[in-house]
Amino acid sequence: MALVENLIVVFVAGLATALATGLGAVPFFFIDDFSDRWNVGLWGVASGIMVTVSVLGLVDEGLAYASSGFPTLMVAGLLAGVALVEVSDRILEGVDIGSVDRHDDLQHEVDGGDGQLDAGRAEESNPGPDDPPLEAAAFADGDPKTLVLILGILTVHSFPEGVAVGVSFAELGLEGGLSILGVSIPLLALFMTVAISIHNVPEGTAIAIPMRAMGLSNWRMVGAAIFSSLPQPIGAVIAFVFVSWAEAFLPFGFGFAAGAMVYLVATEFIPEALETGAALPHGGRNELLVGFAAGVVAMLPVVAV
Repeated sequence: MALVENLIVVFVAGLATALATGLGAVPFFFIDDFSDRWNVGLWGVASGIMVTVSVLGLVDEGLAYASSGFPTLMVAGLLAGVALVEVSDRILEGVDIGSVDRHDDLQHEVDGGDGQLDAGRAEESNPGPDDPPLEAAAFADGDPKTLVLILGILTVHSFPEGVAVGVSFAELGLEGGLSILGVSIPLLALFMTVAISIHNVPEGTAIAIPMRAMGLSNWRMVGAAIFSSLPQPIGAVIAFVFVSWAEAFLPFGFGFAAGAMVYLVATEFIPEALETGAALPHGGRNELLVGFAAGVVAMLPVVAV
């Protein structure tokens, strides 16, 4: 029974991170536009928290569980985490869920067939970097088969975040954690869940922006944002089961999560923030740095305990 309860706790934590993605679309219920400065700042805060928790939390835990001598398992985990993110990115780059004709048909359906795209979207003969994210286009199209396919793709993309949450719960139920509803939650797990959730907010906004331009409803934007992170609770449960049943591989698990998270920050979070803030003074670097520093400062006193 204890295992089932633990699995529920981990799943709920992963689900919370997925639901946080939907928060990125909530501002559009009240405003027509969302500040790039605010969005870049959130990317920075998430990145600062993630790096701090990964390096001073996950890596430190991995070293603590590693046997004396060179931490071979943890280093192997770090490299495996980096490899997973890189491989998943390459897989996503090679995925084509629809043709140019499908893209054009989707735009024709959204704009009512009058040849004018909503919210000033420029006409394009081929999909490019400014096209809607996969999940946004799928929700606009409403094709169940496409949604299932994209959920599979997103599972590859969101798995590292779910793994980080699951691994951080390795000491669930042990003394020394924060008691929530009678369950001892590891502080590392709490911080990692918060970090992933904060990261998911601007990611949800990035999904909602093109859907807003396509004239779709607010609730469809929220649904698409949450949908994009649904694999995270699944990844969290799988990772937790792994580190619970294979305790000897805990250093590998902590290293894997840390490697994936830091690599994600370097190759996705920061580039996404800079792309979002390209029109801001200094390309949004000031907002990114301030947010990053705020994330680090917020976590340092905690992880140093």
